[in-house]
Amino acid sequence: MSKDKKLLLISSIGGHLTQLLQLEPLFSQYDYHIVTEKSAITKQMKKKHPVSFLVYGGRNYPVRYIFKFSFNILKSFFLFLRERPDVVITTGAHTAVPMCYIAKLFRKKVIYIESFAKTTSPNLSGRLVYPIADLFVVQWESMKKVYPKAVNGGSIY
Repeated sequence: MSKDKKLLLISSIGGHLTQLLQLEPLFSQYDYHIVTEKSAITKQMKKKHPVSFLVYGGRNYPVRYIFKFSFNILKSFFLFLRERPDVVITTGAHTAVPMCYIAKLFRKKVIYIESFAKTTSPNLSGRLVYPIADLFVVQWESMKKVYPKAVNGGSIY
């Protein structure tokens, strides 16, 4: 990849975003855009990074979640068309899955980095993205039993 390649980095807020931001050394090497859920904390990111927001949708309210998730799928589609990334990189979770499938629809590369917290079992977003990922990275050797085609990239912390 080079500076003329565009990265779209997407994750939900919390630990997934913290892990995604560990890739910050890449940011100066590539044209990039970050997508995450909107919150008081993530709004501060606009001071330092090009960022767009999706609606936060916790799954603890299933009816509201369905509407928010549907809205986020549509917004992800429009963000993808606006940003035109060559590569989508994600650490999950649910917020990121639709963007990965949109990227594959447009024949773009998808890189998924499984959560550092997952040492022996998969999370839902990992299971959903694994079949379409061009590169699936785990942070623990034990996770290669769960995802045989994965690459152990070690800790990103």
